[in-house]
Amino acid sequence: MVRSFEDRPVPREVVDTMLARAIRAPSAGFSQGWAFVVLEGPDQTDLFWRTTTTPDWRAGTRRAGLLRAPVVVLPLAHRQAYLDRYAEPDKAGSGLDLGDAWPVPYWLVDTAFAVMLMLLSAVDAGLGAAFLGIFRGEAELLDTLGVPDGYRPIGAVAVGYPAPDEPSPSLARGRRPVSDVVHRGRW
Repeated sequence: MVRSFEDRPVPREVVDTMLARAIRAPSAGFSQGWAFVVLEGPDQTDLFWRTTTTPDWRAGTRRAGLLRAPVVVLPLAHRQAYLDRYAEPDKAGSGLDLGDAWPVPYWLVDTAFAVMLMLLSAVDAGLGAAFLGIFRGEAELLDTLGVPDGYRPIGAVAVGYPAPDEPSPSLARGRRPVSDVVHRGRW
């Protein structure tokens, strides 16, 4: 995850390629229950930062580079698209036309798959990207952006050309060894 960006725009065709790859993510029943709001340039991205963060947060010493991200994408999950899809004749009878029947909310999983494809596409294009949580201002942001009811952001993706930055202190934890996380045949 890149958390410091240069102050230069990302060409539209690069953003379009990222999004074209994102919509090729797998989705349960080919429901494709996602949508993306793309904010480009300071006028649009500033709206995101002002709505979802506080002035104190934005004033933090490590925030300036993140706030320069020239693109912020809101990946939105649409639960009802899955319920509607699983009410169609070829899926009817599975019980998955009811939200509580899903063992895992695939509308979130599938949208996360799409985000992963965006992140990988950004790296392929020589860009940096970061997946961010939205911890405040979600309703106001969605209203301001005209997002229809039923769509929920799973976070946001900041994209741009990476700028020099100090590594995150979290990296000092190191990666868990494969032997700690992979269990073959049984736990």
